[in-house]
Parts: sequence; C-alpha cells; structure tokens
Amino acid sequence: MEFRIDRHSGVATYLQIVHQTEQALRLGMLEPGDKLPTAREVVEATAINPNTVLKAYRELERGGLVEARRGLGTFVRRSLGSAPAESPLRDELDDWARRARAAGMDRADVAALFNGALEQHFSDTTTSTATSSTTSSSTSTATSSSTSTINTTSTISTTSTTGAVRTENEGNS
Repeated sequence: MEFRIDRHSGVATYLQIVHQTEQALRLGMLEPGDKLPTAREVVEATAINPNTVLKAYRELERGGLVEARRGLGTFVRRSLGSAPAESPLRDELDDWARRARAAGMDRADVAALFNGALEQHFSDTTTSTATSSTTSSSTSTATSSSTSTINTTSTISTTSTTGAVRTENEGNS
C-alpha cells in the first residue's frame, strides 16, 4: 500500500494514514489477511515520525479494522463497504472528474460539488459509509483536507503481501 502524505492539507498525518487505509478497505484494495507496511517502511518512505505511524495503526486497531501480530506485522481484519475499485461506477466517476478538470474546475470546486451531491443523496443516514472517511474533515465546505482525501482515491495501490510505500508532497496543483 502506498501512503500519500500532504503536508499542506491541515489534516494530521496519522489521520491521513487512517483515512487512506479506510479508503483502500472500502474500495476492496485491501482485504482481510493483507499486511500493512511496517512502521519502518512508512517512516523511510515518508520521513514522518515512527510514533505517528504507530498512532495511526493503533487507531485502526481500536476500530477493529487491523490487528497487530507481535513480530509479524499489522494485518487487515475486516473490510469496509462494498465498492470495488474496478466497477462501472468508478469508471463513470473517473470520467466525470476528467470532464470537470477539462471544464476548468479546480480540486476545491470538484470537492464542493461532490460533497454537495453526497449530502443531498445521503443526508437520510446518520453514518454514511460514503462520507465517514472521505469527508469527515469537511461537511459543508471544501477545505484542503477534503481535497487531499479525495485525491488519494485514485492513487492508492496495494500488493497483498508486500508493503511498498510512497509519499508525495502536493502543492496547489
């Protein structure tokens, strides 16, 4: 799994790791039994404090999503959601995002429009699975935290047993 850390988003680094892991679980990119990268691998790739990674993994463990196995690593216990990464809806969303960018919309505009649609169509549920991790930082405005989370949707990639990790600093692109 690759983590993308946006140091300009205003979202705590450990929460970025938590949100990206939850996103991968929702999209089926991580499945029960998959191993997360070790804290050392994440630290080497992202240049963040090891305690930050451990805090994120503890948060995921507290939520029952992963389990730490002493001497072996941290493994996924259960998945979230039912939206596979390779689905017709994903293809339609990718196409829509390309059209929005071609129309001159920036990330904040796209996030605001997308969040508005989520609010309209999922306002009747108290804990919408579509909004709990991707828009937990912003519900009524498109802040940099929501745009960084939305951006990670298309960049999360995994391998079942290896832990490749990458970080990118995103500017205002």
